[in-house]
Amino acid sequence: MEETPLVSILMTSFNREKYIAEAIESVLASTYTNFELIIVDDCSKDSTVQIAKKYEAVDKRVTVYINKKNLGDYPNRNEAAFKAKGKYLKYIDADDAIYPWGLEVIVKYMEQFPSAGYGLDSIEQDPSKPFPILLTPEEAYERNYFFMPVFHKAPTSCIIRTNIFKKHNGFSGKWMVGDLELWHKLSKTENVLLMPHGIIWSRIHDEQESKQTRNSSVVLFRYSVVEVESLNQKGCPLNIQKRNLIRKRIIRSQSRSILRSLLIKKNLKAVREKMKLSKLSFLSCLINAFRKY
Repeated sequence: MEETPLVSILMTSFNREKYIAEAIESVLASTYTNFELIIVDDCSKDSTVQIAKKYEAVDKRVTVYINKKNLGDYPNRNEAAFKAKGKYLKYIDADDAIYPWGLEVIVKYMEQFPSAGYGLDSIEQDPSKPFPILLTPEEAYERNYFFMPVFHKAPTSCIIRTNIFKKHNGFSGKWMVGDLELWHKLSKTENVLLMPHGIIWSRIHDEQESKQTRNSSVVLFRYSVVEVESLNQKGCPLNIQKRNLIRKRIIRSQSRSILRSLLIKKNLKAVREKMKLSKLSFLSCLINAFRKY
């Protein structure tokens, strides 16, 4: 009888012929072996699929799917997740690589902490305690907003219990900010396990979508909008006083960003986009930009 994989490794791809072989081989070289590797290609126009299928032909743990139409980043991540058989979901991008010990470390940690709904790695070191660190919903929000970032992590930084991912319906599909949104959503009700650096090697190259937007102040602004929305939603684990304080700080930062785009960058398009996203008026920007909290 075939063993059910404990971990479903999810690799979404789109025109990654230069990198996907290295990504797949890094997974197959893992010291932890009870996994399946699901590759879902989003209508690549190069040889990505042909390369992936070569590995499928020689290793039964590898399965390659091809979408009938291009779904885009986050919808394709959902597509991969809902094909999974494992107890855990682990994303690895087709242009990245996982270190040989990576899976073994994160699986061991998650098995040690069954109350953790999901885990995030590549977290900044906590000077007060060693990893792994289990946080309740309230502790996760407090740490993120008052101590050091928790939720600003890409999908490749996470390992999620499959039932938890499905319970929360996965990624919403929001462009560029879907991961930040999901970590906020999960941490309303689920404990999160923080883990150290050294699991994934994330490549930076010119073909990445994030490369085109990394220095865009409007894209960065979208992250703050997600934060305000999450703080406003029902079920936020922070009390009203803390939520109000964080919101005021974020709105102050947004106001300064809008004024900077206007007065320094002289980018009226960015100003209009930011004001639309935040629903801030120019007068409120002037007022909030100089408040002290």
